[in-house]
Amino acid sequence: MNEFVEPLGPRILIRKDESRHSTKGGIVLPDKAEIPTITGRVVEVSAEVANDEYFPVKKYDKVLFHPKHAIPVDFEPDNVLFVVPIEDVVAVFRRAAKAASAKKRPRRGIDDLSGLSDSDDATE
Repeated sequence: MNEFVEPLGPRILIRKDESRHSTKGGIVLPDKAEIPTITGRVVEVSAEVANDEYFPVKKYDKVLFHPKHAIPVDFEPDNVLFVVPIEDVVAVFRRAAKAASAKKRPRRGIDDLSGLSDSDDATE
């Protein structure tokens, strides 16, 4: 018998990413370090979220969520799934499209702003 979890209401099902024990800069975090947000992959989306155009979250998206109201589901022994209210999803990771970024004019860095004058604002 195949079992699955279907979130109801404005909720999604997320598989939490592996916990990091060190930062990208190499700082080792203690075991008890509490990080207030967690990343994970969306496993399933409720019908309410899927039909609402204001929630741009879909299956397989990588998201950043606040675990305060997340409900852990011990569906598989080696990982924990979370049923998360959509309000607790604080960000969706996206990749910039290459075609869209090629059309934009190059951005100026902080060092390049010194050559700007007030007349430059009128042309942009």
